[in-house]
Amino acid sequence: MKPILLIFSFLFLGISTYAQKIVRYDLYVKDTIVNYTGKEKKAIAINGQLPAPTLYFTEGDIAEIHVHNKMHHETSIHWHGLLLPNEQDGVPYLTTAPIKSHTTHIYKFPIKQSGTYWYHSHTMLQEQIGMYGAIVIHKPNEKPINEEVVLLSDWSDENPHQIERSLHNATDWYMIKKNAVQSYSEAVKEGYFTTKLTNEWKRMHAMDVSDVYYEQFLINGLKDQHANYKAGDTIRLRVINGSASTYFWLNYAGGKITVVATDGVDVEPVEVDRLIIGVSEIYDVLVTIPENNTSYEFTATAEDRTGYASFWLGRGEKKQVTPLPRLKYFEGMKMMNDMMTLGGNMNDMGMNMSLQQMDMNTVMYPEIVDSGDTEMPVTLNYAMLRSPVKTVLPDVPFRTLHFELTGNMNRYVWTLNNKTISESDKIKIKAGENIRIVITNNSMMRHPMHLHGHFFRVINGQEDYAPLKNVIDIMPMETDTIEFNASEEYGDWYFHCHILYHMMSGMGRIFTYENTPPNRQLPNPKKALRKVYNDDRRFYFGSEISLESNGSDGELWFMNTRWKFEADWRLGLNAKDGYETESHFGRYMDKNQFLFLYAGWDWRYRENHETETNLFNQKSTKNKRGVAHLGLEYTLPFFIKSDVSVDHTGYVRVQLKREDIPVTKRLRLWGMYNTDFEYNFGAKYILTKYISASSHYDSDMGFGAGLTFTY
Repeated sequence: MKPILLIFSFLFLGISTYAQKIVRYDLYVKDTIVNYTGKEKKAIAINGQLPAPTLYFTEGDIAEIHVHNKMHHETSIHWHGLLLPNEQDGVPYLTTAPIKSHTTHIYKFPIKQSGTYWYHSHTMLQEQIGMYGAIVIHKPNEKPINEEVVLLSDWSDENPHQIERSLHNATDWYMIKKNAVQSYSEAVKEGYFTTKLTNEWKRMHAMDVSDVYYEQFLINGLKDQHANYKAGDTIRLRVINGSASTYFWLNYAGGKITVVATDGVDVEPVEVDRLIIGVSEIYDVLVTIPENNTSYEFTATAEDRTGYASFWLGRGEKKQVTPLPRLKYFEGMKMMNDMMTLGGNMNDMGMNMSLQQMDMNTVMYPEIVDSGDTEMPVTLNYAMLRSPVKTVLPDVPFRTLHFELTGNMNRYVWTLNNKTISESDKIKIKAGENIRIVITNNSMMRHPMHLHGHFFRVINGQEDYAPLKNVIDIMPMETDTIEFNASEEYGDWYFHCHILYHMMSGMGRIFTYENTPPNRQLPNPKKALRKVYNDDRRFYFGSEISLESNGSDGELWFMNTRWKFEADWRLGLNAKDGYETESHFGRYMDKNQFLFLYAGWDWRYRENHETETNLFNQKSTKNKRGVAHLGLEYTLPFFIKSDVSVDHTGYVRVQLKREDIPVTKRLRLWGMYNTDFEYNFGAKYILTKYISASSHYDSDMGFGAGLTFTY
């Protein structure tokens, strides 16, 4: 009898497998040229579309996706939020082989879930320039009525590699474009001079809520989109934040917004006036058309309020959402000063902050603080989300991990526990165990943390009905707790900040299951892992070169997360004015990267026969020197760089320098003094991202004026 049952079991399994529907898509990835703002720019299109086409499945299908890479460089696709075998996850060199130029890669996996998801490249910065699309998975026998995909994105006319390089070089250009510099003159004008002084005393940079300036914000690749509906229709909007680094406020001119799912998983309906959607987050929301002959605006407004995109629902006269006003940046700066210590750490203010419930940025929202309304708009937060079914994890032991989100905005280094991915070991987990992660944000930026291949419970006071998500937005000063069951059997699974430029700088970790078998797609795992680690080990080049009437001053640098090489020069018009060059090669030693230890050389010549001494009564060598030196540079309050060096002859020099004092939106001052009694001071007026009008006075070379080129 048992052999017969066994045969029938095999037959049943075979029939079931055969009955599963294979849904095939062919995706052709090509370089293309797009024009959103009058400027042509290279982008990546899939099947000729930007963004990529929406992929539709039914739960229970087998997805078979042929990705044909027609570009001259490799690519990849990650299936964001889908539960699938590890080798199908699409992180190049970590889980999946990269798709080489002019080759085809086949992804094949079962569809185990329903809901709204998306896909995007996990190769370098391709996601920023078009390599993303939506995924909609319906339940069996579900007949969708009145649903729309709302795929949000941000668009820059600039090459994303230039954006990334500029961020690591502390460009001020994006703040200028966003009218968010917060200079001293602006502080005086708005009555926040002491706030600005406190801000710089604590070595904190100007308040910002977004890193990059974008020319356009798009919905499904368009600035405006329209869909016809009639009064009484309820529409399910599948809202996906596919941007590289922008949070969006969602508002609807037709009334309330009802949230019914997040990150593809249902929640009990909750009615709100507005919500903010983090980078890579997903919300399914319901909106209703109140009246005929009216088109109601659904808007996605960038958190920094520099732009928005609209989806018009209904037909007829347009009813707009009231535009969100400019942020009150100095109020945000004042709040930030209270939150941070002089040492650059978060100040314990005795508040229980978690789950987006206390948005410290509300001090910057004029629509709230200046409205005078007695009834505040209802804004979604994580504590309001409740699963319709129990989400308790298996009754097995928990292991608790603590992650502190850390970073340096000036050098654009983003870390967990002050380590990048390449500086950390993989975190080993066992199949079946429960993992609890306590995350504290000790930075002034929001971080949307995404876990590949798993859903986690957000511990939000809903007890057994805690919502399931795969992305959690951690606000500044917040501590949040998530937990998940190690429900897979093998593989490496990425956990990272989904702001693209934060991830690429190293903000993440890799969970790896014990006893994971070799991945046949990655025959040389050590070499492949080095490729993954190379992302945050890369060096970035920068320079500032002045060509003025008294000669040329300049500096070149080449740096990564910890290491920096820099060389500067001052070239006079003749031997009397002098020539000098100095170099430093060293490492940033502390968490906040205030301390830089270096070695290098110092060479100079100036035609001067007088004998001079320095502040320490040593015979001055400022006119003739050729030495190796060691030194340290420490950033003091007010961003004054103190530099102490000693050369191989025992000669000591101490120098103080301050750069980029923001007098107005575009005017910057700087100055330097050292114990050789050398000094200079100057100003530059920023004309474009790369060019400034400049002038300065040098104790050796006198006064000069001209242009400064910054790269």
